[in-house]
Amino acid sequence: MTVLDQLSSLSSAEEIFQFLNVPYEPEVLNVARLHILRRMADNMRSSSSEMDDDALREFFRTNLQQAYQDFVRSTPLNERVFKVLKDAVRKKTPRLVALSIPGSKRNNEPLKSRSA
Repeated sequence: MTVLDQLSSLSSAEEIFQFLNVPYEPEVLNVARLHILRRMADNMRSSSSEMDDDALREFFRTNLQQAYQDFVRSTPLNERVFKVLKDAVRKKTPRLVALSIPGSKRNNEPLKSRSA
């Protein structure tokens, strides 16, 4: 069974940390488990996976440690890994909506063309 097969068979963040021999504080993991695993996955997407099992295990371990440390030093709200949290601080662009009020003079006026 390859490292990737073993890793994909794990069902909890705690199991992943134990499998990769990454120490963790339960308090941090309880609050940020999904954020940590998502950050790990985001970090790994930008690299190649053409490695043997030992190198791959170390690669996963390093990325998990980096992701975990991000949330030891910060909070999920500050790190904003998930789209819903990113969108919460994104500047909202005002949307222009044409309003029509029945019986209003403006609705009855023809549009003026811009031709000169």
